Amino acid sequence: QVQLVESGGGLVQPGGSLRLSCAPVGFSLRYYAIDWFRQAAGEEREEILCISTSDTVRYYADSVKDRFTVSRDIANNTAYLQINNLKLEDTAVYGCAASYSGSDSTWCPPSEYDRDYRGQGTQVTVSS
Repeated sequence: QVQLVESGGGLVQPGGSLRLSCAPVGFSLRYYAIDWFRQAAGEEREEILCISTSDTVRYYADSVKDRFTVSRDIANNTAYLQINNLKLEDTAVYGCAASYSGSDSTWCPPSEYDRDYRGQGTQVTVSS
């Protein structure tokens, strides 16, 4: 079964850090741009950033540029989202999505693009 599996969420205090993981099942990161999104309760989904198959990073949300970083490990077929200095307003379900682009491409999908695969997400709760 082809899917994306996210992990690493949890309860963290303001100012803390988390690293979320996104592991494709049934396909390789080598050929897919991976983007991260989040959805807070009662709000619309927000696209955060994307990493292409050539490791080009595109931010959809400028407000997180100084705290959110993305990376990928091809050998382990896993992408990561590092979140530092977490704030209360970061509380949300965080998920990843994959869009086929071929290898060594700088392409990342537009925000409204229909991704090929989208994971169910992992809950991040920031609370003191």
